[in-house]
Amino acid sequence: MYATGAGDPMHANAHADRIDDRSLRHARLGRWILWLMWVLLIGYAIGLFASFGPVFTGSLSLITAGLPALLCWAAALCAERGRTQLILVSAAMTAFTLGSTYYLLAGAATLSFPSPADIGYTLFYPLILAGLAVLVHRQRGEIPRSVLVDGTIGSLGAASVLAVLLSPVIASAGVWPPSPAALVSASYPLLDLLLVSVITGIAAARGLDVGRRWALLVLGLLIFAATDAVYAFQVSAGTYTFGEPLDAGWALGLTLIAVWAWDLARPGVTARRPLSGVWTLAVPGAATIAGMAVLVLGTQVKISTGAVLLAGVTLVLGTVRTQLASRQIGRMADLHRQASTDDLTGLPNRRALYAEASAHLVPGDGHRSALLLLDIDRFKEVNDSLGHDVGDLLLVQAGSRLFDQRRPGDLLARLGGDEFALLIQDAGHDEAVAAAVRLRAVLARPFTLEGIAIESNVSIGIALFPDQGDTLKVLLRKADMAMYKAKSSRSGHHVFVCSDDDHGDSRLRMMEDLRGALAMDELVLHYQPKIELATGHVHGVEALVRWQHPSRGLLPPDVFLTLAEDVGLMRDLTRIVLGKALDQAAVWRAQGTPLTVAVNMSPSTLIESDLPARIAAMIQVRGLSAADLMLEITEEFLMEDRARARDILIRLRESGIRIAVDDFGTGYSSLAYLRDLPIDELKLDKSFVFPMADDARAAALVASIIALAHSLGVRMVAEGVEDAVAYAELTRYGCDEAQGFHMSRPLPAAALDAWLAARHAPAATRAPSQRRSNAVATPWARGTG
Repeated sequence: MYATGAGDPMHANAHADRIDDRSLRHARLGRWILWLMWVLLIGYAIGLFASFGPVFTGSLSLITAGLPALLCWAAALCAERGRTQLILVSAAMTAFTLGSTYYLLAGAATLSFPSPADIGYTLFYPLILAGLAVLVHRQRGEIPRSVLVDGTIGSLGAASVLAVLLSPVIASAGVWPPSPAALVSASYPLLDLLLVSVITGIAAARGLDVGRRWALLVLGLLIFAATDAVYAFQVSAGTYTFGEPLDAGWALGLTLIAVWAWDLARPGVTARRPLSGVWTLAVPGAATIAGMAVLVLGTQVKISTGAVLLAGVTLVLGTVRTQLASRQIGRMADLHRQASTDDLTGLPNRRALYAEASAHLVPGDGHRSALLLLDIDRFKEVNDSLGHDVGDLLLVQAGSRLFDQRRPGDLLARLGGDEFALLIQDAGHDEAVAAAVRLRAVLARPFTLEGIAIESNVSIGIALFPDQGDTLKVLLRKADMAMYKAKSSRSGHHVFVCSDDDHGDSRLRMMEDLRGALAMDELVLHYQPKIELATGHVHGVEALVRWQHPSRGLLPPDVFLTLAEDVGLMRDLTRIVLGKALDQAAVWRAQGTPLTVAVNMSPSTLIESDLPARIAAMIQVRGLSAADLMLEITEEFLMEDRARARDILIRLRESGIRIAVDDFGTGYSSLAYLRDLPIDELKLDKSFVFPMADDARAAALVASIIALAHSLGVRMVAEGVEDAVAYAELTRYGCDEAQGFHMSRPLPAAALDAWLAARHAPAATRAPSQRRSNAVATPWARGTG
């Protein structure tokens, strides 16, 4: 007989199961409290308006105050994280409930004011403020100075306005200082507005997450503030009566706060996107305007000295906040300039060229452009013989001369090393050649570097837009080939021609064949199923294009996709692939087996501003929903022009189309785009999956990537799953879906239908050939394009 220790796995699993059961019971109890709370609140409001009597309304008053507190405690018990702040919020709600209980049991009609009940009411504010402080502190460690200033400005601005509004309440005390009753009744709306202004200031800060339904907490506190303000006026006038409709305001405020707390504790709830940009200045701006309005009002009517002092301090802090904002904006502008500027020459760098070129290279707008790639000849000799300092001076002076030669609208950038790029507008072949001759003459003049006269020449490669490419990437590649042609031939400059490519003749024939293929409908699609690892079900496929060449047979995508990109045929090819994929999706939906079809998108097609509208029209005309289509993009597109990518992807997502990042992990990109861009799915490249079985470090890396995707709310799909070991490991790591030859190679639509039917049939009835079909693959089918 063996004793089961605390570290035994069975003991740990049993303990975890007990915790899960307890959390499940708490969650079920919380949902019942939530429904009951809303039903009783409605009944309480009806009773107040219909005057059902003090017994009925008093009882419901206690219940509608106690149930929100109970729901908050249930949220604290269910919360997997952030329990401390929920406990503080629950304590605040409980303090208010205890105050209400004493108020009713001690005799609401005869109880003096203020009373011990006000202790519970007052404790509500510091406790809920403490809860918010813990919530913020756990995300930032410490509150930024700008957030503190915003909260202070909002509080003082609210206080100055309140001092004016409540002046009749304070004046009713007859003498200064006012009576305790007046102070207590005035303190409630002051504390409410202080709380609202502080949390609104915190909400305006970047990066803080205080719940998806943050507006419910703000609305609840606003209702609280309005109720307390009316209560203060009625108490000062001696007209407040318990059991009037005004009492529903506190119950409604507590209910909204409790709903916020319950939502905050729910696991898996997507957080609201924090306010950013100009919205971060909304709170201090509104408070500053309020303070100014109080001062202007003071010139027209008599207001209290306290209100004037509060408004004055608000304006002073508003000025400080404006200076802080100006400095921050200045720092951001400086950082942006540094990120897009070459440190040595002060010219725009490669990143800036990519960012700005997209606005100049717009396919179909009728404008011509030319990209000139300049490389200084024998620059390495200058570095080796005279030193890198002299080489740097040569680059600085060369950049200065090039800058003086550029025309308005031209883009000049240093790409790195001794390479410069110049994108000139409204230029064809002749204009580009003339510009190259002019630039060579300018750079041929001797450079004086530390008293030494140095002569240097430059080789220039030229690529023309749109004839030789419609994206900067294609133009740079062709201009680079042309530049090396100019160097090898010592011609000084060279305009790219097809023969500059290593396979110029065959590429030319292939280009003509490809144009004919688009016109003659020679492109076909194969579909590779994506298996849901948790269930084994198939809910989607990836559409992979093939070319049924009349003489060469079925060609894989890597034979012709790059060519289509280079010669500007990718837009038409993508349109055809999208149409065929959506047609097949409509067939599957009509058959009662709807499948989501994923289509790979080239960066050159994604930059088209009308792409979202065209895709939406293609979906609508076939009677499909946006859920029937997923678009796969590359990290390259995300990094070349982040702002443009964000705009296109947001518009696609707004139409309901999901976005996947293909070949994730193969690019040298920043993971920040996972946070900033609307990504639904990551497709782990097969280079990560292949070594999993033999390399523990590779397996650990895959597990970490899957955990990262899930922590960001993104689904993970593994590509290139070729054996049962990888399939089992991915399942164990929690990967959502997988595709690869272990399950099925890419198949024509009819063959895929048969594969799906066989998959759903009982195993005993399958033919041996069907059971072996998953392992069948042709050498070229590994392409996933």
